[in-house]
Amino acid sequence: MIGGITNSNTVLFGQVFTWAEVSEIHRVRNGIYHRGGRLISLLTDFGRINPCYPDFHGRTANEIHYTGFGRRGDQKLNASNQALLNAIESGHSVPLFNKLAVGRWEFQGHWVVTAGEYVFDEKQNRMLWKFTLVRE
Repeated sequence: MIGGITNSNTVLFGQVFTWAEVSEIHRVRNGIYHRGGRLISLLTDFGRINPCYPDFHGRTANEIHYTGFGRRGDQKLNASNQALLNAIESGHSVPLFNKLAVGRWEFQGHWVVTAGEYVFDEKQNRMLWKFTLVRE
């Protein structure tokens, strides 16, 4: 794996990677990478580039409210959103990368999904899956 991203002791929070490096772990272009129902890694831009995914920090920098998968209409309980729900039960952590600019991704550490709910978002006028992530 790139620079030991799977080992948070090797990679520093805030370290910036190219897409080629990130894609060694996160092998898809959408924000939720999973395999066989198991969450592998996550991407965000905190809604700066893709406002349909308005992720944001919670009460502290160690909490993120992460928006599930689905750009238009009500989000469904598809394989990506199910993988996030499954991660609540398994309790395993995954790396999170924040897109800074084209080809520049900042490592945000390893995160555990602790909660998920299906809620109405008034601003987007649709149902969204919202997940709570806590830094490991």
